[in-house]
Amino acid sequence: MPGGQPDLLRRRHALVVVLTFLTGSADALGFLSLGGAFASVMTGNMVLLGLSAGRGEAELALTSGSAIVSFIAGVLAGARLAGAAQPDDPVWPRRVTGALVLELLVFVVFLVVWEVNLANRSEHVDLALLMLSAAALGVQSSAVQRFGVPGLSSTYLTGTLTSLIAGVAARKPWPSLRPKTHVLLALMGGAAVGALVALRLPALAPALLIVPLVFVIAVSARMAEKPSSDVNARRS
Repeated sequence: MPGGQPDLLRRRHALVVVLTFLTGSADALGFLSLGGAFASVMTGNMVLLGLSAGRGEAELALTSGSAIVSFIAGVLAGARLAGAAQPDDPVWPRRVTGALVLELLVFVVFLVVWEVNLANRSEHVDLALLMLSAAALGVQSSAVQRFGVPGLSSTYLTGTLTSLIAGVAARKPWPSLRPKTHVLLALMGGAAVGALVALRLPALAPALLIVPLVFVIAVSARMAEKPSSDVNARRS
């Protein structure tokens, strides 16, 4: 493995951690401010959809169902842009950054709608904002999948938690568990900050989505030029 390869992999992981912080913030905003559904946790939204059917709550059904449909649309768009993992991929393929740019554009629309309606948002505006956020995170989910690394995600992390606990039980070395810990802490940290901002400083809430994403795009644009000569090591 070339000397620079471990550094590139660490940088990629750090950027995925930043994206996961964004995910936690978006989910907190969705749950607390946009109708009680999640922007990325589709398992949770499917449970909410089932609950709404059992309890006859049309509003919850509309909210959770719309988030699911929007996320799927984002995944489809992101998959088209990011493409599938290739044997000769660099550590950070350029098309991943292209998909993240699309996510950024969606969040810019989110920002405009949020700020214009900040003083008095209707339920219809909240639903539109939730759908925009879910679509953006669907794009992000597809973009991270382009890396082709099993278990690497910035949006669906139940498997990451399961893998971490199983690794602890099996007494695996800390270096192999540390990346999973970083991602899970980023999700919880993003949710905590998102909740605080949503309740205390709502005007700044879109910054939690846009600022981390701009940072990731800026840094990854430089990484996209660097080749990966050891794909098997990257995917092990």
